[in-house]
Amino acid sequence: MSEQEARRGEAPTGNNQKARRGEAPTGNEQDRGAARAWQRMLSGRRLDLIDPVPGDIEIADIAHGLARVARWNGQTLGAHILSVAQHSLTVEEIACVLGPDWPAPWRLAALLHDAPEYVVGDLISPFKAVIGEDYRVTEKRLLEAVHIRFGLPRRLPQAVTARIKQADRIAAYFEAVGLAGFDEAEARDFFGEPEEVDGPLRARLEALEPWPADKAQAAFLARFEQLAAAVP
Repeated sequence: MSEQEARRGEAPTGNNQKARRGEAPTGNEQDRGAARAWQRMLSGRRLDLIDPVPGDIEIADIAHGLARVARWNGQTLGAHILSVAQHSLTVEEIACVLGPDWPAPWRLAALLHDAPEYVVGDLISPFKAVIGEDYRVTEKRLLEAVHIRFGLPRRLPQAVTARIKQADRIAAYFEAVGLAGFDEAEARDFFGEPEEVDGPLRARLEALEPWPADKAQAAFLARFEQLAAAVP
């Protein structure tokens, strides 16, 4: 019986039933078994990408994975990759500046906006366009499972999603100019003019430097714990 079948109270079928009897899968069953759609995590959890179960999602796995997934396909300056974990912290900070009255659940949603990438990676936008809707559907399904796991609505209010995307574009602009080789005019064409941020935050974004993976992982986990503790 698979872990998912056990959690759902289902009887084992196919290869799972044969595995319990010590039999090898044959024919079409073997072919189906070769198309594995789950990933085993360091926590021991096994996450199904097609039908993710919120209970299989652990924040330690997310933090570990995102701290080692590169933004911009790794094409950034510095001794370390710019990780999705560090990017997520930046987006959450920007979102809070844009909306200082934001409650903890929306701040947590901003921190977790790229959480699915701990299993599917950070595909650059041009490649997402080539793959098409299948990737977006999988990513959306994973994000909804993450939201449920950590006490957020499955689907965020449209205004919250819009602000997170706005913060994401601002972060992308400064990453592009400071680390990924874009000039300012090119970055404005793709991400818009980041007029919404100034002062100390703008100075920090202009001086952005990639962190080592362990620093990004620890900072992501610490911020998650702060926000999660304030979520009703």
